[in-house]
Amino acid sequence: MTALTLYNSLSRSLEAFAPLDPARGVRVYSCGPTVYNYAHLGNLRAYVFTDTLSRVLTWKAKENGWGALTHVINITDVGHLTSDADAGDDKMEAAAKAQAKSIWDIAAHYTAAFKQNIADLNIRQPTRWSVATDHIEEMIDFAKKIAPEHCYELDSGLYFDTSTVADYGRLAGAQDDVREGRIDPVAGKRHPQDFAIWRKSPPGEQRQMEWDSPWGMGAPGWHLECSVMSIKYLGAPFDIHTGGIDHREIHHPNEIAQNQAFCGCSDSGAHFWMHNNFLVDRGGKMSKSKGGFTTLQSLIDAGVHPLAYRLLCIQAHYRSELEFSAENLAAALTRLKRLVMTVANLKARANGEGSAPQTWLDRLDEAVSDDLNTPKALPILDELLADKRTSVEDRLAALARFDEVLGLNLLTIGRGDLRVRPANASITAEEIEARLTERKEARANKDFARSDAIRDELALAGVEVMDGDPLGWDWKPAL
Repeated sequence: MTALTLYNSLSRSLEAFAPLDPARGVRVYSCGPTVYNYAHLGNLRAYVFTDTLSRVLTWKAKENGWGALTHVINITDVGHLTSDADAGDDKMEAAAKAQAKSIWDIAAHYTAAFKQNIADLNIRQPTRWSVATDHIEEMIDFAKKIAPEHCYELDSGLYFDTSTVADYGRLAGAQDDVREGRIDPVAGKRHPQDFAIWRKSPPGEQRQMEWDSPWGMGAPGWHLECSVMSIKYLGAPFDIHTGGIDHREIHHPNEIAQNQAFCGCSDSGAHFWMHNNFLVDRGGKMSKSKGGFTTLQSLIDAGVHPLAYRLLCIQAHYRSELEFSAENLAAALTRLKRLVMTVANLKARANGEGSAPQTWLDRLDEAVSDDLNTPKALPILDELLADKRTSVEDRLAALARFDEVLGLNLLTIGRGDLRVRPANASITAEEIEARLTERKEARANKDFARSDAIRDELALAGVEVMDGDPLGWDWKPAL
């Protein structure tokens, strides 16, 4: 089969990938959510990407005899400020104040909501969820080790001197004014790019989350947790570190600087750094700070199956910007419906079990080995399902292997599953079917007034009747 090639942000090039220690298996660390609010769809695109990576690595491990994948995703429940750098409020503290709740309750609520999103999108659980506040003492120990040679103390906290490590910022590329403009100034910093390792609590202020340290009562800087937890659970160096492309400019270069200071070497901590691009609406990058962001639950409440969003994501390459719109989402849902109907027809005709033809598996492998090229893999799936030269049973067997990588659950979801009842619907699916039967009878009797009345009643209940739909669907939730 085809050798795996991945894009390494560190070198800005495609590189052949193999685990550093094949017997130990591939080790991956993914930057997780800051649990101060619901994840928006742009956030969740990152985890569809990491899930695709995880699935492809598992696929390649079976092929190459590598050890089992180890995948760690962190939960940030402290330290992430309302800017990317060292000014502003802690996002968790700000959310707790705004909602008049315990910060621990805020973290628990939004962590549970995020994990529900993960399940709804058929994203596999990582090997470990690593929570920042479970590792405070280890962060302090890490900071104590690097502080003498690489840090300096100000009234506001302990800061990392970026001039003390080689090639600071090489992951971000050019050190231009745009990048530096994202870093808020802090009085006393030696260089604009220097960043907080430990932030002292302001005098006279007691935070809900603060700990004692050699630098005073306070909390760790955002970047520190990922260095500490990735090294603890994956060792150093490990194979792959993932995150959104926005992390490539500040957060990940700061991680690399910490890693270099800790090991006393020029190593970045991870062999490959991989980043997914933005989800954009017509107004620009999707962002919580802009307000009105779209969540996965809002799609479900509107009657859209979450796998339609997964399909929308994998129709685009992870390194390309992806435009989100109602039209694009509806097109993805229609494509998902076609796939589900095709598979249902195959299952109805199957007689026994088949064997996946190697030629189809080789074509899938070639596509995803090319830097996770799912847009290339999806048309191959369409060809497979339509290939009359391959038996129904063998097509279904091959589909099961395709779904190991694509994660669309095509063998288990059915037509009824895709009709998600809107949150504000006042009618059940059974009632809808009964009303549609009445409507068909009315139309057969040429009682078009009655037929139109039933259609209008269903519309008021959040159901759109689909007369003339080429897919043959009688109704769908009205968006």
